[in-house]
Amino acid sequence: MSGILILAFVISILSHRYYVGASVRSARDEVNFESVNLNVDLSRVLKRVNERFLSVAIDASLVAEEKFMYLLTSPKLRTLAQALSPAFLRFGGTRQDFMTFNPAFLHSNEYHKNSVFDADDLCERLELPQILEERLKQEWALQEVLLQKEDLQRKYRSVKFTEYAVDLLYSFTNCSALDLIFGLNELLRTTGNSWDSSNARTLIQYCESKQYSMAWELGNEPNKGRDPGERIPAGPRLHSRGILRESKLYHDTGLYGPDISQPRDHRRDLLEGFLESGAEAIDACTWHHYYVNRRYTSLKYFLDPEVLNTLALKTHEVMETVDLASPGKKVWLGETSSAYGGGAKGLSDTFVAGFMWLDKLGLGLDVVIRQVLIGSGTYHLVDDNLNPLPDYWLSALYKRLVGPEVLSIEAFSTLGKKKRVRVYLHCTNKKSTSYKSGAVTLFALNLSKSPARIAVPAMVSNSTVEAFVLQSEQPGEEGLYSNSVKLNGEVLKMVDDRTLPSLQGTPLAAGEHLRLPGYS
Repeated sequence: MSGILILAFVISILSHRYYVGASVRSARDEVNFESVNLNVDLSRVLKRVNERFLSVAIDASLVAEEKFMYLLTSPKLRTLAQALSPAFLRFGGTRQDFMTFNPAFLHSNEYHKNSVFDADDLCERLELPQILEERLKQEWALQEVLLQKEDLQRKYRSVKFTEYAVDLLYSFTNCSALDLIFGLNELLRTTGNSWDSSNARTLIQYCESKQYSMAWELGNEPNKGRDPGERIPAGPRLHSRGILRESKLYHDTGLYGPDISQPRDHRRDLLEGFLESGAEAIDACTWHHYYVNRRYTSLKYFLDPEVLNTLALKTHEVMETVDLASPGKKVWLGETSSAYGGGAKGLSDTFVAGFMWLDKLGLGLDVVIRQVLIGSGTYHLVDDNLNPLPDYWLSALYKRLVGPEVLSIEAFSTLGKKKRVRVYLHCTNKKSTSYKSGAVTLFALNLSKSPARIAVPAMVSNSTVEAFVLQSEQPGEEGLYSNSVKLNGEVLKMVDDRTLPSLQGTPLAAGEHLRLPGYS
């Protein structure tokens, strides 16, 4: 079966191992296997990433019709989001540059006085009735078809949103214990073709009047369509930083950017040019990454180590560029998933997408923002019925087990060059697990159809091991296309709209080799 296996060890105190699995037959029954030895260094922490390292996005397409923002009051969606806390929630994407804040009651004391959003028991009161949720989900499925046509034609409607949309978004993040990053429209222009900041200022002033604690970004992929030698203007971000500094609430709040698409050819020069004059305006440099084009991809690309390796190469390029222009500046993957253009249908929303996602989580970037929790496209963490997809369960388990401290680990395979078994090591998440101090988490991927046997280092050979085995619901290669996932043999489903399953591990005998089934 296809799957993910997670293991936990105790090294004198406790060390935790995380391991991913998938095959038709048990690895014990396989004769031919890849033998993998590990070189582990627990003497020092290589780096510490942000505690909100795994973060998520809500695509701005949700506000194309404001009624769909009420989906954010679904108790089910809120429950799913809470399990990913702590995390940033980015509201943005292509359509943020077509959005205009158009408040309906900005100067109405009556609206502010009677608003449910000011109630002390907001999270309990602001819940979508089941009958309305079902109707909105049906209408959203039709809305997605229209949005996908816009994406294909690259023709986007201008959208006006009111304070209701802002209130609904903020209440969702607040009730889910997430930290909001709101994407401002950079394409609003003055008659002189400079950035028109008046609408952003109005929105920021409204949010300050509500005492909404949040961060900001400006524009989305401003490098698209620019010619060689042309720079991403730093002025709008310096200007927006100036607006924030005028605010008592947002004086020191986060401003992130420039949210460039994956640097290719001259786009790296564009980033360098921006940083030379605009680095001081931003708290972290953000860029976007997707492995493949949704139109020209297939299952084999999701399992190809060479495709997965492209992210590490691009990350090195971006880090090098940022370090030269602005030493010490944090670098975030501000938007990312498997396939650009909205995701690859039947792949980006299935079990096989987990290989790209888990490998990306192993690269030690400070923050990685997953496109998307909910919104247009097929790379969601939840489906149109708000049911969690395989990458959601992987994310929830990762949040529970993996801490921010990155440790050193190397894998040496008997098969040599083309590494199809990939391993990563972190300290265990101290805040969300009951494991003792000293726990570490190993996670591994097997991109081959053949099973692998991982030799446990001598220092942990007598450790207690706990396994979390995530497998696709169907056996064989067909299982890679599955929308369901099993944990230790049980299909993962929500207990009810307000309760997730417990995600319990299974103890394994100490001292055994770790057997990693094929495609796992």
